Amino acid sequence: MSESDGFDLDEYLAHLGWEGERRTDTATLKGVHLAHMRGIPFENLDALRRTAPSLELPALMAKLVRSRRGGYCYEQNTLLATALRALGFGVTLLTARVVVGTDRIESRPRTHMTLRVDVPGDPRPYLADVGFGAIGALLEPVPLALGGEFEDAGRRHRFVRVPHRGPLEMWMLEAHGADGSWQPQYAFTLEPFEHVDFEVINWHIATNPRSPFTQRLFVQRVTTDRHLLLHGSLLTETRADGEVRKRELADEEDVRRVLDEEFGIEAPEGMKLLT
Repeated sequence: MSESDGFDLDEYLAHLGWEGERRTDTATLKGVHLAHMRGIPFENLDALRRTAPSLELPALMAKLVRSRRGGYCYEQNTLLATALRALGFGVTLLTARVVVGTDRIESRPRTHMTLRVDVPGDPRPYLADVGFGAIGALLEPVPLALGGEFEDAGRRHRFVRVPHRGPLEMWMLEAHGADGSWQPQYAFTLEPFEHVDFEVINWHIATNPRSPFTQRLFVQRVTTDRHLLLHGSLLTETRADGEVRKRELADEEDVRRVLDEEFGIEAPEGMKLLT
């Protein structure tokens, strides 16, 4: 059985609204990545019910492509990795330690999935990631290289090296904040991981009562001019010009309506959204 069984590239690209040429080049890589970021919302509704979402391709197509739903990093990046491989790119699954909100890298386990992408004819690998649920996320892939900063569809990122005790060099992705500072996002090495590794990590993150994804609603959507984040009942809208608007949603009905109208998500009937 092929690793792409159950995946339909035509249907996936149509869902994203991607109509560009299917070339194995950086323009296609960036275009598909950006279309995915804008076309499929980030959400943790399954984990909020302490249920590990399936990472099998038929289930991912049914949920993220054919339904009014989204997913979190393992779902999103598994789907993108499959599409990129179908287009002829080389893809390696990596794990990262999310460091947003902490000063100590070692305090967080390596539970985030991100992707190294190799473009035929280009000596530089790229970091791609459509599953990082934060405003510091990549909108387009960026070269995995030190010594400069990269602009990706209006956001700015760079890589730095950070010390650690392992034998492989550790990379840190940093995002340029509205205040002009560089803000660490996550740290990773280039050690390859496999699908079976993420089956275990996915189950842990979706079912562990101490996991942040099992405790509170977390939904994100990116458009051409704004970033929307719903964390519990707090809705935050960040405009392209840097303006930030926040408001508390009133109740379950209000949350369900905002998910539908603003995020394009149809929450399962009877599900409790506020904890």
